[in-house]
Amino acid sequence: MLTYPNIDPIALSLGPLQIHWYGLMYLIGFVAAWLLGRWRAARPGSGWTREMVDDLIFYGVIGTIAGGRLGYMLFYGWDNLVANPLNLLRVWEGGMSFHGGLIGVMLAFWLFGRRYKLGFFRVADFAAPLVPLGLLAGRIGNFINGELWGHRTDVPWGMSLPCWRFPEQCRDLPAGADWSLPVHASQLYEAALEGLVLFLILWFFSSRPRPTMAVSGLFLMGYGLFRFGVEFVRLPDAHIGYLAFDWLTMGQVLTLPMVLGGAVLLALAYGRRSA
Repeated sequence: MLTYPNIDPIALSLGPLQIHWYGLMYLIGFVAAWLLGRWRAARPGSGWTREMVDDLIFYGVIGTIAGGRLGYMLFYGWDNLVANPLNLLRVWEGGMSFHGGLIGVMLAFWLFGRRYKLGFFRVADFAAPLVPLGLLAGRIGNFINGELWGHRTDVPWGMSLPCWRFPEQCRDLPAGADWSLPVHASQLYEAALEGLVLFLILWFFSSRPRPTMAVSGLFLMGYGLFRFGVEFVRLPDAHIGYLAFDWLTMGQVLTLPMVLGGAVLLALAYGRRSA
């Protein structure tokens, strides 16, 4: 059994200014994507310049933050948005939807492609291997924030949480309990699968010439399958719960089109090449 390290979500306080780990994790993800993107652009025959990568990351940052936050409030926090529209701006408290961020990033890629007269999928294929780094950092930010826990478990790597910080995890325990029963640290599962593993798969797959849309299709399929699987051990949002069958979550419903879309893109990419 592991115990939660209880990291303070606030990394640094400078008077009234507070810098949260959650925001820093996104910054780390964007910087890592920028550095690797510039390295890949410098390779002979890439067709990209470092200045183009700089602009691409800028477009991606705007699309990720705006789309991710808006998507979260629409998909998971509609009641909070209606109660106070300013909750949309409280990004430092956590609450970013990957699916909303994906829509925002797709729009940003389209605008970037128009500016540089590139096809949408040429932009997406170049950027797709860089995205999992941001997912990895973002899920670590979720872990530090203490959100998105999984079901209770008896596996050796289950994690106990301090009751003073997570009282909802200890409601059915005797009064005075210090630690919860072990739960799945589903944020770390997602960081490993959607972040590290998916990055390695896409990085090596895209290191050789591939038909247009193939890298984008593999990204959609890989993320979709990993996210769909982790949802089985991750608790659904309390105000939404399971949508059907006592196991189907909103995350799985939003992820299924990604898996199907990725399969279609791969089939089209390799079908056109064969033709």
